[in-house]
Amino acid sequence: MPHFDAAQKKVLIALTIYLASLFAANTLGLKIAPFILGFHVSVAVFSFPFVFLTTDVIGEIYGKPMARFFVRCGFLATALFLLYSLISISLPWAEAGLWAKESYEQIFGVSMRIALASLVAFAVAEFQDVHAFFFVKKKIGEKLFWLRSLLSNVWSQFLDSALFMLIAFYGVYSNAALLRIIITWWLFKVMMGLLYTPLSYLALKLLREKPAA
Repeated sequence: MPHFDAAQKKVLIALTIYLASLFAANTLGLKIAPFILGFHVSVAVFSFPFVFLTTDVIGEIYGKPMARFFVRCGFLATALFLLYSLISISLPWAEAGLWAKESYEQIFGVSMRIALASLVAFAVAEFQDVHAFFFVKKKIGEKLFWLRSLLSNVWSQFLDSALFMLIAFYGVYSNAALLRIIITWWLFKVMMGLLYTPLSYLALKLLREKPAA
């Protein structure tokens, strides 16, 4: 039986949180909830910022290659999930399960355009987040993790919002409406990422902490 040391276990726990947050955003995010000032926002705003913050934290502790490895894992997991969804929806229904057919296909029957939008936006934005985080780190140094994380997230979250909405809904909504949706969704995600900053520092502390002898 292979032996995992404390550092390896911490990385696996971080990867679990990363993938769980990604899947939560991609599945639960269909729900739109009322928010302040009459705005409506996807509930994914509460889970998706963890995806970007996790790669920032992992990159800070283990370096750029490990952060990029997390992104590749996320891309592969998302692609497999979409493939499994397509296979599951394409298979015929048994009569005993027809009571769930309409709801099941409505929730999981995401169009290929939206599925492609999700995959492309995630891959581009996450790789850009890693690149931007280390670019800012090179410019301002090792201190101010919260600022480096915020600046990289401002850029990458905009890319994610813009790419997803344009690929999924260009031609469906007017350009003006699409722009409003992109900006609102982008700002909400950045705001939630900023609110989660204390959790990033807790994660940094836990990952750096050496186990007791």
